[in-house]
Amino acid sequence: MKKINVGIIGGAGYTGGELIRLLINHPNTDIRFIHSKSNASNFISNVHQDLIGETDLKFTDNNNFNEMLLNSSSTGENREEAVLFLCLGHGDSKKFLAENNISGNIKIIDLANDFRLTENSKLKTRNFIYGLPELNKQQIQSAHNIANPGCFATSIQLGLLPLAKANLLDEIYTTGITGSTGAGQSLNATSHFSWRANNIQAYKTLSHQHLGEIVQSIIQLQTNPNIELSFVPWRGDFTRGIFISSTIHCEESLGTVKKLFKDFYNGNPFVFLSDDAIFLKQVVNTNKCVIQLEKVGSKLVVHSALDNLLKGASGQAVQNMNLMFGLEETMGLKLKANYF
Repeated sequence: MKKINVGIIGGAGYTGGELIRLLINHPNTDIRFIHSKSNASNFISNVHQDLIGETDLKFTDNNNFNEMLLNSSSTGENREEAVLFLCLGHGDSKKFLAENNISGNIKIIDLANDFRLTENSKLKTRNFIYGLPELNKQQIQSAHNIANPGCFATSIQLGLLPLAKANLLDEIYTTGITGSTGAGQSLNATSHFSWRANNIQAYKTLSHQHLGEIVQSIIQLQTNPNIELSFVPWRGDFTRGIFISSTIHCEESLGTVKKLFKDFYNGNPFVFLSDDAIFLKQVVNTNKCVIQLEKVGSKLVVHSALDNLLKGASGQAVQNMNLMFGLEETMGLKLKANYF
């Protein structure tokens, strides 16, 4: 069985922890190191305490990344099947790659926003492909470097891309609510339990950092590039999950629109169209995105829901890894929702 050497940079945060949970149970991966300067020598399970009994790995601050990833522990020979996941803060991935000479034999999947936009996708000899499998699967399969999409961006795009392909988008009004894990592990005034409990708040109104990548993907499919996207995100009083509602003007019948979605996502194993009202518990702890369509008169509303740490981050990163290395797309990602 093919084994892929895996390294993780920034393994102490939420996305890093979720990535570790997935990869220690992935049949085709061998985690060679998990890097964290602040937690070096600590057991992984001391930081991610739900992993007690799952792994005896420790965090490391060793910077010999090429040696750790390309040398096979069992044979002493070089192994070219290697990938490095960057779970760093936005802006830090570019700094990390500038400061460290990572071998060209090592593939990179970046979970930050450093390389998502086309104008930022090239760094010296590395060219990053935007890693939304439902949009760029063929390019991902031959890619050496992936810019993993943002969580809000993924949920909004999956609700809009079939409409973009049909050239039906012009003005889009979107609202979305996300759990506290979307803000990262570092505490701030709006991530404390006492603030979040029984509370919601709009933030980054019409100026969220994911707008650029969403518009970029829509224009990739739609012949009419003149679109206007208005997005109001909300902080929710729950820990994980994203629920999006996007409203557009649409003269097509609901049946026609449903067929557009079914045709577009045919063969994509993680996107599902529901005829019933959708909700977060369907998707939390899974790599699924579930979509529901509603239409009143000429107004179409597209609801989409996903887990911000899985399909919106680490699960999608593993999905991209599977595609890059020629594995079954769903490998290691057949997860059960926390329904009750």
